[in-house]
Amino acid sequence: MSKKVFNRIKIVIVEKGKTNNWLAEQLGVSIGSVSKWCTNTVQPGVETLFEIAAALDVDVRELLVSTKKHP
Repeated sequence: MSKKVFNRIKIVIVEKGKTNNWLAEQLGVSIGSVSKWCTNTVQPGVETLFEIAAALDVDVRELLVSTKKHP
């Protein structure tokens, strides 16, 4: 059984040319927390998701996997 993917945080970090360590420093959280978000082991809370979006300068919706099926 495969692990469900809920967020795109790691993808957006890479697209923005940043690192997990950079994001951890920006948010004042541990690198372990960012790593868990990036591997979808743990999901950030809604407030934290908005903080991540602000730090990465993206719309918060870009951090989530779409629930819509694409044709």
